[in-house]
Amino acid sequence: MLTLYGLKNCDTCRKAGAWLKQHRRPFAFHDLRLDGLELSLIHRWEEKLGWEHLLNRKSTTWRGLADPDKTSLDRAKAIDLMLTHPALIKRPILGVGDDIWLGFTPERYSELP
Repeated sequence: MLTLYGLKNCDTCRKAGAWLKQHRRPFAFHDLRLDGLELSLIHRWEEKLGWEHLLNRKSTTWRGLADPDKTSLDRAKAIDLMLTHPALIKRPILGVGDDIWLGFTPERYSELP
């Protein structure tokens, strides 16, 4: 089964979920705020994608952070920020078996196994 990770009020996450439903692809939705976020999950994503790709520096949450939080950023600091502020994670993330897909496009999702 597929797992779609995101936020319930994220337009792109809703589009991804609608696409999966329309194409009759069963999936579980995991809201990063409501359902929680474990450090082990962030580590798994970071190992596959890299923290630089996982961290959403265009988000409202990012813009609202204090300047010291945004400077001298490294892997550990970025992971800590994402754990504290799940909205800093780019989304949606789709768990496809052992693989992780970041973002949504209908073209990409049409390649699902």
